[in-house]
Amino acid sequence: MAKPRNKLEDWLAYLGLRLLAMVLYMFSPRANYRTVRWLGRMLFRFDRRHRDIALRHLRLSFPDWTEDRCRRVARQSMEAMACLALEVLLTPRLLTPARWRRHCRMINQAENIRLLTRRPHGLIYVTGHFGNWEVLGYLLGALGFDGFAVARPLDNPYLNRYLMDLRQAVGLRILDKAGASALMDEILTAKDYVGFIADQDAGRKGLFVDFFGRPASTYKAPALMAIRHNVPVIVGYGLRCGEDFSFDLGIHRIIRPEEWADKDDPVRWITQEYTAALEELVRARPEQYLWMHRRWKHRPRGQPQPADGVA
Repeated sequence: MAKPRNKLEDWLAYLGLRLLAMVLYMFSPRANYRTVRWLGRMLFRFDRRHRDIALRHLRLSFPDWTEDRCRRVARQSMEAMACLALEVLLTPRLLTPARWRRHCRMINQAENIRLLTRRPHGLIYVTGHFGNWEVLGYLLGALGFDGFAVARPLDNPYLNRYLMDLRQAVGLRILDKAGASALMDEILTAKDYVGFIADQDAGRKGLFVDFFGRPASTYKAPALMAIRHNVPVIVGYGLRCGEDFSFDLGIHRIIRPEEWADKDDPVRWITQEYTAALEELVRARPEQYLWMHRRWKHRPRGQPQPADGVA
């Protein structure tokens, strides 16, 4: 049973975030990036638990890397996490229909527009804890392409309400992961799109597919929905570019229904295919991946489970 939360602590954390946002709005994005990257370096130095998780994941994922390189990328990864927090607060002010071109460059722009405006069916977008995954859905909403994203609510109800309001202000609607499956059929039938953060550990009952040479428990929902509705799975990304709130947004892979039509196990094939596409993105820019999250928390049945959640 979950431990009851302290409402006062939750409210003070929310108040601290709102005050921080007020201070950040007084400075330029470049100055704020310098500040949060310094905070990320302090996290790397003093948050031993998450630093050790990131380092172990990097050593296992890149066995040919030197220890210095692992430590450098782990530090950059923690800086990237701090940058993401800053960008969530800045997004509503900077990513507007009139200003978005100053901050975002659309890679595969024609393909993106065609998929969003001329689709005869729904779409499934997947991405990972890479770059800025929040900016993808927000920009689509700001441009008038309403959609849905599956997410787990934050434990702090005040912070959760604040961040949900930011995300949904432009039309992006958030589905609670706990009950999302009941609504997905309706959404896809209506030819809308659903977005997933598709690199989260799915527990012992998840589908284990290869990710950086190790079995990783992965949710089957994107594949199941794609097969049921015969819709493509788009692997997208939001890559951070520089220190002035700028991003490359693009499509890395489109998995089309005709590709899995003759597969013996299409659910596994689709899940492995988009996981491999996410791995390609991470390998290209590993410093922008969230290495401290427990992607390999569980192992397949019959294998010993890691005590620290790092396989």
